[in-house]
Amino acid sequence: MSRLPPLSGIPADLVSAADYQRHARQRLDENALVYLEGGAADELTCQANLQVWQEWALLPRMLRDLRGGHTRCRLLGQELQHPILLAPVAYQQLFHAEGELATAMAAGVMGGAAVLSSFSSTSLEAVAEVAQGPLWFQLYWQGDGERTLALAERAAAAGYQALVLTVDAPVSGVRNREQRAGFQLPEGVRAVNVDESPRLPELQSGQSPVFDGLLALAPRWDEVAWLCRHSPLPVLLKGILHPADARQAMQAGAAGVIASNHGGRVLDSQLPAVKMLPAIRQSVGAEALLLVDGGIRRGTDVLKAIALGADAVLIGRPYVHAQATAGALGVAHLLKLLREELEVGMALCGCRELADITPELLVRL
Repeated sequence: MSRLPPLSGIPADLVSAADYQRHARQRLDENALVYLEGGAADELTCQANLQVWQEWALLPRMLRDLRGGHTRCRLLGQELQHPILLAPVAYQQLFHAEGELATAMAAGVMGGAAVLSSFSSTSLEAVAEVAQGPLWFQLYWQGDGERTLALAERAAAAGYQALVLTVDAPVSGVRNREQRAGFQLPEGVRAVNVDESPRLPELQSGQSPVFDGLLALAPRWDEVAWLCRHSPLPVLLKGILHPADARQAMQAGAAGVIASNHGGRVLDSQLPAVKMLPAIRQSVGAEALLLVDGGIRRGTDVLKAIALGADAVLIGRPYVHAQATAGALGVAHLLKLLREELEVGMALCGCRELADITPELLVRL
């Protein structure tokens, strides 16, 4: 697949993440939309993820020397042109024929990084072949250490630079919107990197399918520490909200943590992850790698997340809306918009680089 064309040919009314969502809703069928936009139960957490960013106002600073300003950051030894990563999203061929290929190409061309889902609809090797920037691989525990490590080693062999172990979804959320719509993966779309599901234990009378079935295969802290010791790649834990869990993750050997509530798709009524950022940062210390996701739709949201303690952020649904609208070009254009919004926000707040973004820029409303 060829390199992205110049960022031209985008309709004039596509100037924000919200515009891409509007266009995507016109292009995707109901089956794809319920999977992409739905959440767990009453979707209270989905709503809170979007609303929480309005709880802080920016307090700008004036007349500073901002010559040479930039949005560059360094994560796991690699320099990125901006701190906006593309989060793992499963089954992307639901939304565009190029699927995960479009995501990886756009992230690299725009100087950023992408995280490939374990449940991607394109092989991790094929994605690595077209990527023009750093790739991380999102990993679910595969029922035992041997299977999990084999998948991690496969990612390392393909050129991925980090593993993102998702720990907040040992069981799937109760997604009523999908249930009502009868969501099903269409023919030809499947998780190609995972050959088969781990074998569940046989249940005895009175045992719970959740506690004695699915959770019997879920990792615990000993397994996380084992994976961190044996992994060929640095391991970040995704889905951390409690400061004590963040501290324990670092003690287990994790390279960093991602504060996340899984986009509101697993447990409803959770806190938005950004609310826990200051406490998590205090728990893990200033030098630990800390990222956050959930409801980020503007460059000013990125600015606020960094002011609250994040080193970088991840976006999910917004880039899938852009992908559904215009493929790789749409994803690249969305990243361009968000980076420009971040630059303008930094400039108007007197910040020459990301290190200048501090909590003093925010006022709690």
